[in-house]
Amino acid sequence: MKITFVVGLLITVFLKDSSQQCFPPYASNQPERKTHADLYSGQQGFSLALLNAINKIMPNENLFFSPYSTYHALLIAYFMTGGQTESYLKKVLRLDQSQNKSDIYAAYKTDKFITQVLAKSAPYEFTNANKIYVSDAVPVRDCVVNDFPEELEKKNFKTDAESVRLSINGWVENTTHHMIKDLLPRGTIDETTDLVLVNAAYFKGIWEHKFNPDLTKQEIFYVNPSKQIMVDMMHIEETFKHDVSETLGAHILELPYKGDNISMYILLPPFTNTEDSIEATLKNLTLENFRSVVENDNLISRTVQVALPKFSLETTIELTPILESLGVGNLFKGDADFSSLTPKKISVGEGIHKARIDINEHGSQAAAATAIFSWRMMTDDLPIPFKCNRPFIYLIYNGKTHTILFTGIFRSPP
Repeated sequence: MKITFVVGLLITVFLKDSSQQCFPPYASNQPERKTHADLYSGQQGFSLALLNAINKIMPNENLFFSPYSTYHALLIAYFMTGGQTESYLKKVLRLDQSQNKSDIYAAYKTDKFITQVLAKSAPYEFTNANKIYVSDAVPVRDCVVNDFPEELEKKNFKTDAESVRLSINGWVENTTHHMIKDLLPRGTIDETTDLVLVNAAYFKGIWEHKFNPDLTKQEIFYVNPSKQIMVDMMHIEETFKHDVSETLGAHILELPYKGDNISMYILLPPFTNTEDSIEATLKNLTLENFRSVVENDNLISRTVQVALPKFSLETTIELTPILESLGVGNLFKGDADFSSLTPKKISVGEGIHKARIDINEHGSQAAAATAIFSWRMMTDDLPIPFKCNRPFIYLIYNGKTHTILFTGIFRSPP
């Protein structure tokens, strides 16, 4: 399985002086262990809120995105902002209100170091990278230059915007192993653009129990009670963690990747005569209910007969209205405060999000009567069928950091 996500924030500068002071220098700060653990304390809640917000704007489409990467893009924006804009972002990201910015920065740097170290020995590939592209005509505070040496790059937007656009797209393509191409279309960057924040994430995992390619075959996928499409369906019978949740209104299955830390969780609502089963499960997918699935070890190991579509999906999402609905306040307005980055007044233009997922046998790169969903638990000595032949919700979760890396809704074969 290969998964990639990138998000860009295009920012235009309006030359007005700002009297806000630069944030404190962080180089000497040593984070406490609790500070690092708290960096993601609100990430699950943020992720579920983002999933619901995107689904409201795109209610009938296949969805796939990375709340983890969106979180990091906004985290970089948080470091660059001050005043009310900083407060909005801190609240949206659900950061600990008792921690100051230097604590959160120290936690960010520690997390970045740990992620890079673990990546060298993990049986899966996971990369998360941030970039801050700034016009060479914009004065940048020394603390930003000193404390974001790998992220910050000066670019000549004024006279060579097209070259800068191609350079950014090239970095994204290389970081995502050539899965995401042309993130920024022609015309998105011009001489008025002065700063672009980009986050790119890449994940390639191998199933702990691989599907046998010889068992993959064309089967019916029920998009809704009146629409059916053929799809390549993968099959495996193995011991997996499984449960039936009346609270969520869905069967739950955990498909682990090699390495123990990361798993895909599939929430499969019942097949009904209506099209709102996904909506009902999403409504019930509260933070408390989600944690009961992934953290409280409520799933039971059973022999399960799994049928899962083999598919590739790429999505592009305009983030601005979605993030505004979550409460980023004036982030995209003319009065946004980016005084931690520069003494000049700047404001955010728009947010761009592009993601891709490939699911195959190796990993993650009929009549209605035959698909009746039952809440009755089967006896333990029989294999339990888990057939994803109807819309389902899926989440890729890192149990080590307790973060939702990627999530989506599969409504129909692409």
